Amino acid sequence: MIRSTLVTLTLALAAAGARADTSGCNSAESRQFDFWVGRWSVSPNGHPEKHVADSLIEKLYQGCAIRENWSPLHGGGGGSLSSYVPAEHGWRQTWVDSAGARVDFTGGWTGSAMVLTGVWPQPGHPAQLTRMTYTAGADGSVRQLGETSDDGGKTWRPSFDFIYRKAA
Repeated sequence: MIRSTLVTLTLALAAAGARADTSGCNSAESRQFDFWVGRWSVSPNGHPEKHVADSLIEKLYQGCAIRENWSPLHGGGGGSLSSYVPAEHGWRQTWVDSAGARVDFTGGWTGSAMVLTGVWPQPGHPAQLTRMTYTAGADGSVRQLGETSDDGGKTWRPSFDFIYRKAA
């Protein structure tokens, strides 16, 4: 009786583990942002000699999240936690920085880039949208293009443009 109960319990736990492994964290969608994972040296686009930050991007929690640790050479840092949300068929990212900003972004994979958008209020611009487009380069780099909009996304203007290169 005890042996039968242990076998049943073992089979139930194994089945639960198998279900956990296929919970969406191992799906193709949950791997769409993996190109950003790594240890990076960051510079403005077009100025590879001007190192402005280091960034560590890690895949965590059995593949269910991607955490960024942004460390600029000057000024305060910040970080984000990103994950694919199967019920929404998209991605969410929460950014928090040393200035107290907290921004929630949503978006997803376009087929060639990860695009995330959120309301990031700035002085004089309380409803400003920020859109970030992450694109993998053929050389293994990643471009992060930031754009802002004050008209609900009808028009966009450049805000930042970084190239992430693998750190030595």
